[in-house]
Amino acid sequence: MSAADRTTINRTVKFSADQAEPNTKRGGDIRVTLSPKTVGCTSGFGGVMSLVPGDHVTEHYHPYSEEFIHVVSGNLEMTLDGQAVRLTAGDSLLVPIGVRHRLVNVGEVTAHCAFHLSPLAPRPELGHVDTEPAQHPDAANPQIGGGA
Repeated sequence: MSAADRTTINRTVKFSADQAEPNTKRGGDIRVTLSPKTVGCTSGFGGVMSLVPGDHVTEHYHPYSEEFIHVVSGNLEMTLDGQAVRLTAGDSLLVPIGVRHRLVNVGEVTAHCAFHLSPLAPRPELGHVDTEPAQHPDAANPQIGGGA
């Protein structure tokens, strides 16, 4: 490939989980690493999550986005519209648009996942609908940016 054929990257495209503000409002430790706010992406956002044994992410749904989850380590159970799906290291799961979902660490060690949601909602406040109370309602809920 010649130098003329290469694309020039003129913005930040790498962002570390250590740089991300933890989101613990709904349970777990969720860190958005790639988002409109962090790297200027426009088609979705993603990051990493950890859940200690017995912890869960409260039930919610995304009216505009599919959610893709890949389990790196641990044993989890995702409930999708009331149906339980067991997940272990190496499993990937698609949460379709509009499907209520709740994630629980059913194992004995901290579980780690990577996630991605796409497409972005028209405005950030429309991207996430809670269907049960947040575990830590006073905790920070970092913004991902984007939208009009």
